[in-house]
Amino acid sequence: MNRRLGNEITVQWQAPVTELVAGLIRHPKTISSKFLYDETGSRLFEDITRLPEYYQTRTETEILRSSVDTLRLFFDRPTTLVELGSGSSTKTKILLDEMNAIKAYVPIDISTDFLMETVRKLSQDYPHIDMAGVSADYTKSFEIPKLDTERTVVFFPGSTIGNFEPAAAVDFLCHIRTHLSNGDLLIIGVDRKKERLIIEAAYNDSSGVTSAFNKNLLTRINREYGCRIDETTFEHVSFYNDKAGRIEMHLQSMIDQTVELAGEIITFEEGETIHTENSYKFDMNDIETMSVKSGLQLKRVISDELNYFSVCIMEVVHQ
Repeated sequence: MNRRLGNEITVQWQAPVTELVAGLIRHPKTISSKFLYDETGSRLFEDITRLPEYYQTRTETEILRSSVDTLRLFFDRPTTLVELGSGSSTKTKILLDEMNAIKAYVPIDISTDFLMETVRKLSQDYPHIDMAGVSADYTKSFEIPKLDTERTVVFFPGSTIGNFEPAAAVDFLCHIRTHLSNGDLLIIGVDRKKERLIIEAAYNDSSGVTSAFNKNLLTRINREYGCRIDETTFEHVSFYNDKAGRIEMHLQSMIDQTVELAGEIITFEEGETIHTENSYKFDMNDIETMSVKSGLQLKRVISDELNYFSVCIMEVVHQ
């Protein structure tokens, strides 16, 4: 049954220690990038988006602002806007300000505390828009409220789709599509392939904010699970993998060491890393292939003049 929203928060996820342990006992060690986003991590990422080296947010924001007339063509009926990984919803405000067809907004984010603050602020700024946050791991099962609008538009900015392996990105979009109906849309931000130096600088900023963001993962593990990892014995490492077409972010142990997590003994050798994030970069062929394999119809690709970043509009067409 459809309903209106009252500015509420639904919690559908908690960080499972079993997933962390499984990632740390495998070789090579890997932890999903979603664990980077507790409240502190979310705030540090917001700081990253304002750094001069981090062109992604700045460029995507410029694309959205300069393409308002084009975007309005796709917001031509009463719409529920659903944002995946909403953070502070900075870019979303462009849509909320300019798309009069948006009648409801559902931000979905893994950090409950950060989400609560965002919904509180936005509900004050946009009292005419129904609003409810969902705290969930959107890569898993979650529920989108059923609302009395004619179209749902899923907004997935920031090139977060690049955090997935290519096959997993397709599986993810297929999963999101199951929540949607014919004619619903996805607006997805993708970071384009470009000169290595430009990409690497965005993940190795001179202020050390990205390093602090990455290392906060260890702080979170210590705080939430009673672990005793010496954070000073790890360093942030990030580089562009040309062959795979992705940035890789790691935490590298500078010494041999052993830690205990949830009763499991975890050993690090000097130089061994925890792989904490990938960020795949896309060319036009990658975008088209992802769309086709996901069963989505690519309607429009809007890019900046330098082709540093693109906003892709895809339509759900169920067979």
